[in-house]
Formats: sequence, C-alpha cells, structure tokens
Amino acid sequence: MNDLLNETYLNNRLFDYLIAAGLVVVGVLLIRLFRKIIVKRLKAKAAKTETQSDDVAVNLLEQFMLPLFNIVVVYFAFNYLTLSQKAEEVLLHSMVVVTTYFSIRLVSKALQLTLRASVLRQENGEDKMNQMGGVTVIISIIVWVLGIVFLFDNLGFNVTAIVTGLGIGGIAIALAAQNILGDLFNYFVIFFDRPFEVGDFINVGDKLGIVEYIGIKTTRLKSLSGEQVVFSNTDLTNSRIHNFKKMQRRRVIFAIGIVYETPMEKVKEIPALIKGIISRQPKTIFDRAHFFKCGSFSLDFEVVYYVEGPDYIEYMDIQQNVNLEIFEVFQERRISFAYPTQTILLPSFPRKQELLNN
Repeated sequence: MNDLLNETYLNNRLFDYLIAAGLVVVGVLLIRLFRKIIVKRLKAKAAKTETQSDDVAVNLLEQFMLPLFNIVVVYFAFNYLTLSQKAEEVLLHSMVVVTTYFSIRLVSKALQLTLRASVLRQENGEDKMNQMGGVTVIISIIVWVLGIVFLFDNLGFNVTAIVTGLGIGGIAIALAAQNILGDLFNYFVIFFDRPFEVGDFINVGDKLGIVEYIGIKTTRLKSLSGEQVVFSNTDLTNSRIHNFKKMQRRRVIFAIGIVYETPMEKVKEIPALIKGIISRQPKTIFDRAHFFKCGSFSLDFEVVYYVEGPDYIEYMDIQQNVNLEIFEVFQERRISFAYPTQTILLPSFPRKQELLNN
C-alpha cells in the first residue's frame, strides 16, 4: 500500500494528489457549511434591520465572495503539488484572471446596489429607478475598463502604452462626439442634482409639460396639448426651469376695477369684503387687498392671497369661487365693475346768427 502511495506521476506522489484532492473536498465542504449556517443567519438578521447596507453586504458575500473562495481553495490545492514552471505560470495567470473577473463584478454590483439603496430612500424612489438604466451602464463600463487595465498590468503587459492609446483615442472620440458627451454629462447633473424628476410638471421657456422620460441624451415631456416635446439634456441644464411640483404654495395676485361713480363709503368697504370672501375659501391664506391706483377709466384694487398646495386645478377652482362671490356681493351692494370707456368733450361754437348780429 505504501509503495502505491509513493508512486510518482508528473513529479508528484499519489499521496500528494490525494492530499490535494482532500484539501479541495474539505475546503468546499467548509464553504458550503459556512453558507448554510453563517450566511443564513446573517440574512435573517439583515432582514430584521431597517437599513439596506447589511442586506447589500450579505448579498455580495453570497453571490461573489463564496464562489471566489471555492476558486482560492482549488488554487491552493494545485499549489500544494509540484508543478512545472509552465504549469505554475498558467495556474497563476488563471488565478489572476478569475480573481479579477469576480472582483470587477463585485465592485460593479456593490456600486449599483449602493446607488439603488440611495435612490430608494428618496421620495418616489421606485419611479426614479426607471432613470437608473444609463447610470448603471456607465458605472459598469468604467469599472470593467479599469479592471481590464489592472488585469493586463498583472499579466505583464505594458499598461502605459495601453493607457496612452486609450487617452489619445478618448480625445479623438471626445472631439468627434462632444455634443453627445455634453448631453451625457448633463444627464448625470440631472440625475444627481435632481432639478426635476419623472412626473414633475415643469416650464422650460414657452414649453410646459409633465416629464415622462429622462434618458442619457434626451428628456421627454408630455405637453398640455398632448404632443411629446423632446429636449436635449444640455438644453435643459442651460435653461431656466420652473418646477411647479416643488412649489409648496401658490401666490395669487389679481386686480379688479370699479367705476368712478362709486360712493366713497362703498369704496372703503371693498378691501374688507374681499378679505372675507377669500378667508372663507378652503386652503387659502389672505395677504392683502388695497385700493392702489386711479386708472384711466376705473378705480383699481389689487388683491394677493396664497393657496396651500401646488395643484393648478385646485387653484383655478378657488379663484373661480372667489370671482363668483365678488360678483355676487358687488351686485347686492350695487357696486359696478368698470369697463373701458371714453368720454369725448366737444367745444361749443357760436351759432351763425349770433356771429352776424355781432
């Protein structure tokens, strides 16, 4: 039996091969035991917490670290054997390639999960997840490019020449596609700075609409008349944007005019009458009502109040009720609204007979 175990094959005894196989079996069994006991308990504890960071860590451990541990076990088992120089180089390079592959996937997935958890903590996080497609693609490309450069460096390639070539190529691409890169950069500005989001009602120049989609190059609005309006991201970030969804309350200002023949006591009553009308409306805060000027054909009053909420339809309903009540009260008190009028004064000329008598 000892003679059989001591027989040599490819510079290693049969006993050495059995030890290497034993290391693989024991290592894999320990990793599986770790998965069933430790990882399972970590999952249960992470599920009970409110934070997402522990769930992300456990997910990365199970999805990437445990498979990498299996490969490390196999590497050390082969490393126990006496191998030729060529075989050792192949084994080392294979280990570097596999480790780099899992490391790239680990870093990429970690960044994506971290970004996802950060977005989900924000208001309307589920809707914002629809905007993450472009961001995740860019993150993956950057991580993979850096990882491949690191791999080539460890495999003995001249990384400086590769980086220089990438730099020159990047400059050429940037010059050829600077508009596209500008829109891409502004996509990141929109995503992280969040001047608006999907579902917001915004005003850009003379265009108004609801944000339907935010892409890597363009953002699309659904206008009030129904058609889709497409903006480049650069145009949006260079424009003054009015985001009505961010409005906490709406300031309303309007004016009314009454005729000059209105008695003084009724003119003095008008600010108090308007204040009472506005104060009776729901979700309104009265600010002021003043007789502020004598117009060309009317006595003009300026009124200011606030609507507690950004909804436009709600504001219009309140303003309609205010106008109807003002009209009703003015009719009851016989206060007349002014409308544009002109009075023409003609000079009186002497009659012909009077001129002859003179």
